[in-house]
Amino acid sequence: MTAPVPRCFRGFRDVFAGDLLLKQRMIETVRAVYERYGFLPLETPAVEFVDVLGKFLPEAGTPDGGIFSFRNPDLSPTAPDGDPDRWLALRYDLTAPLARVVAQYADLQRPFRRYQIGSVWRYEKPGPGRFREFTQFDFDSVGVPGSAADAEACCIICDVLEALGFGAGDYIINVNDRKILQGVLEVSGLAETDIGAEGSQASTVLRAIDKFDRLGRAGVVQLLGRGRKDETGDFTEGAHLEPSQIEKLEAYLDAKVASRSAVCDRLAGLVGSSPIGAEGVQELRDIDRYLTALGYGSDRVAFDPIVVRGLAYYTGPVFEGVLTKSIVDESGQARQFGSVYGGGRYDTLVERFTGERVPATGASVGVDRLLEAMKLLDGARRTATAQVLVTTMDKERTADYLALAQQLRRAGFATEVYLGKGAIGKQLKYADKLGYRFAVIVGGDEFAQGVAQVKDLQLGKQMADSVGSREEWRKGQPAQVTIPLGGLIDHLRGSLA
Repeated sequence: MTAPVPRCFRGFRDVFAGDLLLKQRMIETVRAVYERYGFLPLETPAVEFVDVLGKFLPEAGTPDGGIFSFRNPDLSPTAPDGDPDRWLALRYDLTAPLARVVAQYADLQRPFRRYQIGSVWRYEKPGPGRFREFTQFDFDSVGVPGSAADAEACCIICDVLEALGFGAGDYIINVNDRKILQGVLEVSGLAETDIGAEGSQASTVLRAIDKFDRLGRAGVVQLLGRGRKDETGDFTEGAHLEPSQIEKLEAYLDAKVASRSAVCDRLAGLVGSSPIGAEGVQELRDIDRYLTALGYGSDRVAFDPIVVRGLAYYTGPVFEGVLTKSIVDESGQARQFGSVYGGGRYDTLVERFTGERVPATGASVGVDRLLEAMKLLDGARRTATAQVLVTTMDKERTADYLALAQQLRRAGFATEVYLGKGAIGKQLKYADKLGYRFAVIVGGDEFAQGVAQVKDLQLGKQMADSVGSREEWRKGQPAQVTIPLGGLIDHLRGSLA
């Protein structure tokens, strides 16, 4: 029998301790911010009925509708494909399942404010930093009309990024309102202006603008017209707008200026007499008023007409959190991470199920994408889950080492005993590579004297970076001290404090 080849399906990956531990710390930081605003946790299944999820993904570049779907194994093989229970799928986001929960449980309190973290799956073409399985961490307010909740969402995104160490100038939250684009299309004379209608000329315009960051202005203008051929020769059909309509949309793309109120004034001139466009401009003015009152200036939250978001279910304000800080990667190249947060208002998603219009707004952080940025920012990240490594100098005294480690654990220190093979040098390299804070060294002489050597690995690294010579390094050597075994716990506590 041929042995199987160990491999992962394209677009999937294994994640190891260093990344997972940093991810856990990041998630706890995000969770603390969400709970500070009063959001409660929710968990939903990974598998949903296809008709429950709905088709809201952007169609471009997605095979077979962009979802991983499969036949319901509980149904008879002869069940017709038109049976709504026939097809199941892995969820592609956490918002569509939330809408199902709100529709299914009529006794949920309103407003319903929840946060949820989980894996989502999209059957898309994988690429650098783009996977078919990834983690999202959402917060949403359901049953809350008006722009106050949208402004609050912007504040939450700011607070999360700042809690993770991104300061002023390291990020920007870009905000727009999709009603404004619809209004611009209306006054441009477009017959069908519903940008959420699948396959419509208006939805093609929306998808073209959504590609601005990747294709630039010239590429978007091509997609507003006949279409665009990329460098591989593939042709993407355009919206086939008239030159006068494209000119109107170019003015829309140029409407961003530094002042939020000035952006609103420009957009008001572009939507003219369109009621839906005027409504969108007023929503932005309200968001500006709330943000100004809360102290979130345009250096943190800006208005940008280019932000339209690709998902079809958004109905009003949309927001995108972008990292603007240039980060140097492992190869020494400066990188721009771009968008790490996305969201907006979706007032019709629950209505699909019940006929009741339920206002809702929220946002989602791309955990894996943000993790890549955090990895480069946190160069000293730890792989170990413990703080202390007890080295083993004498295998005959293994029981003593285990007992010492147990004392440290009972005192509150996460501790590992080195049970592998290797001399002290190899053990210290192990501790250093995994990011341990302390190594405790107790050999036969130390046991006889009732002492232990404690090596502060973190302090040792800091000193190694700062001393000028080997002789200077040897003087004092505060990174390695000899402590009575009875005072070991107090010494470790003092070092951490």
